[in-house]
Amino acid sequence: MNKTKVAIIGCGTIANAAHGPSYGRNPNVEIAYCVDIILERAVALATAYGDETTKAIIDYREAIADPTVTCVSVCVPNYLHAPITIDCLDAGKNVLCEKPAAMNYAEAVSMKEAADRNNRILNIGVVNRFSTAVNKVKDLIEGGELGVVYHVYCSFRSYRSIPGLGGPFTTKEMAGGGVLIDWGVHFLDLINYCIGGPAMKTASASAYNQLGKNLRDYVFTDMWAGPPNYAGQCDVEEFITGMIRTDGPTITLNGAWAQNIDERAMFIEFLGDKAGIKLEYGSNFTLYSTKGGMLTKTVPSFNMADMFYEELDAFVKCAAVNGKIRSNIDSVLITAQMMDALYQSAEEGREIAI
Repeated sequence: MNKTKVAIIGCGTIANAAHGPSYGRNPNVEIAYCVDIILERAVALATAYGDETTKAIIDYREAIADPTVTCVSVCVPNYLHAPITIDCLDAGKNVLCEKPAAMNYAEAVSMKEAADRNNRILNIGVVNRFSTAVNKVKDLIEGGELGVVYHVYCSFRSYRSIPGLGGPFTTKEMAGGGVLIDWGVHFLDLINYCIGGPAMKTASASAYNQLGKNLRDYVFTDMWAGPPNYAGQCDVEEFITGMIRTDGPTITLNGAWAQNIDERAMFIEFLGDKAGIKLEYGSNFTLYSTKGGMLTKTVPSFNMADMFYEELDAFVKCAAVNGKIRSNIDSVLITAQMMDALYQSAEEGREIAI
């Protein structure tokens, strides 16, 4: 069987942590191109996960002009997601674009339209949809184990860990936002996936840029994507709190890249009238219920698959048959819409009706 030839556009953190390793060990995939505006990064990724035929280049247009390349991973900063993805789709390629889909809902819709126009697959890097634990939670909810799920709460908070201060992560025109669009997108998408993507009615939020706004005064414990660039800026939120009303459960959230509380809290709680689940992000979950007049607490045991490998393998397979799967752009638009509404509410200081 001929191997699927892929191109990886953007050879930074996520390409090295997930896309390169997952494609590299997939027996049905050949990494044909590694692309980055910094050639040394493209060479490093090609050397680590490609073979002697893998080309390291600067211009992604060269890769998508190759008719043998059928699949592309887009792993660039947020502001480039829509234009590069649309270029790839217009060139007849199937695309897996890293999360968030785009800077905003309108851009995400334009990406979907390009996929539909070209009859190509566009998946988004919502990797938690391929988590073993998340899918077991989804199965329990759909099987009625929780009864009526009436509320979901999520926390994605860390201690003074703003990423790459002064760089693309903290520059609004490049990222579109801060902790919500970076971390919150995973949590909201996971929730929408588990509860079936209910229609949104209203959103209310407050967002804060307090700790990182004066770059040189910011003291940090950790800075992935660093070191700080003091010539840059930080005009995005490092903290957000909000509430979303849907035609199903309500959803509340607290998110912080940085806060003056020394703790990391990464979890999602699903509250039902029969039982509740607390899912530790990226890990296992606990099911709380009752039986025979007793309170019960169940911590399941199961093997966890490598969700990044599963995600990229599923992309290659669905592209081969032009089939839409759980990470298709169609399923992810609701999350982009929610984030837009939360940001609008925070900016205007009022609840937003959808």
